[in-house]
Amino acid sequence: MGAKRALIKRHFEPIAGYDGPLPLRATAYSAGYDIAAAETVVIKPGNIALIPTGIKVKLGRYEYLELVSRSSLPRKRHLVMPNSIGIIDSDYYPHEIMGQFWNIGQVPAVINAGDRIMQGIFRSYLLTDNDAATGVRSGGFGSTDKENEGND
Repeated sequence: MGAKRALIKRHFEPIAGYDGPLPLRATAYSAGYDIAAAETVVIKPGNIALIPTGIKVKLGRYEYLELVSRSSLPRKRHLVMPNSIGIIDSDYYPHEIMGQFWNIGQVPAVINAGDRIMQGIFRSYLLTDNDAATGVRSGGFGSTDKENEGND
């Protein structure tokens, strides 16, 4: 027999002070876990806002959580994710997952606490043979950009 594969424990957890629901899959064949807003946010036309979710995610070493907008948001609320998808790396834990949304409509968009706004899909990834990354995350949302500012 080959070497035993380490058991990966992936799960969602509430951040301190959050008592709302954790993400769930809607059906047995759903790929994504529905993620809700933790608080009510109003996004003015043309503006981008970060939406708190009240949750964090624990992932295996070579895993990430892909965040995608719920398919009804552009049509019903004129909201899109400006980066198309979000990537939550395994070393983002223990920071809160935030959704980034852009109001492309003509009127303010209201996201109410409890509204399902994104789906989270667990993914794995591969490394190149010559990968030599040694950096360690030092912050939350957008922190890898902050470490490399001025190095473009």
